[in-house]
Amino acid sequence: MLTPRAWTTMQSQWAAELIPDAPVGRVLELCAGAGHIGLLAVWLANRPLVCVDLNPAACELTQVNASMAGLADDVEVHCGDLAEVVPSEQFGVVIADPPWVPAAETQRFPEDPLLAIDGGEDGLSVARLCLAVAAERVADGGHVLIQLGSSEQAQRLSSEGCADSLRLIEIRDGERGVVARFDRVA
Repeated sequence: MLTPRAWTTMQSQWAAELIPDAPVGRVLELCAGAGHIGLLAVWLANRPLVCVDLNPAACELTQVNASMAGLADDVEVHCGDLAEVVPSEQFGVVIADPPWVPAAETQRFPEDPLLAIDGGEDGLSVARLCLAVAAERVADGGHVLIQLGSSEQAQRLSSEGCADSLRLIEIRDGERGVVARFDRVA
């Protein structure tokens, strides 16, 4: 079990600030891990949550954590490839915590499971997929908050156009990375 890091708590709090004025709909958390980011966000802002992760053990932990937080009735967990298991509905806010470490640098973080940190050759493989899925699922006027390793990664995702309907709005620094906010533009 992970104790939320300060910057993951920052992502939760930022999401909780956005949720009340976001379009109607549940909150979606991609690459949810144990669900701690999304669970804290919806606990603070009182909206239902859908968590998606590839790892069955992480999905089980999300369900346990939701129960322990008294949120079991408001949390739905989907386990599998996020390109395949995200419900086809519109979400007001999407939270993503994809692996963002370049594959050649994963040894810098020996305490983290490889599946949770290996972002492929340039560190952005899963982040690109998260933004593509988010672009399809976030409602007009909705928000996407994605954790990345650096502002440069956020700028690169924005410039690549991997999600043309999303516009980079703001980047906030954390002690080990950044959280970038993308908004859905019509």
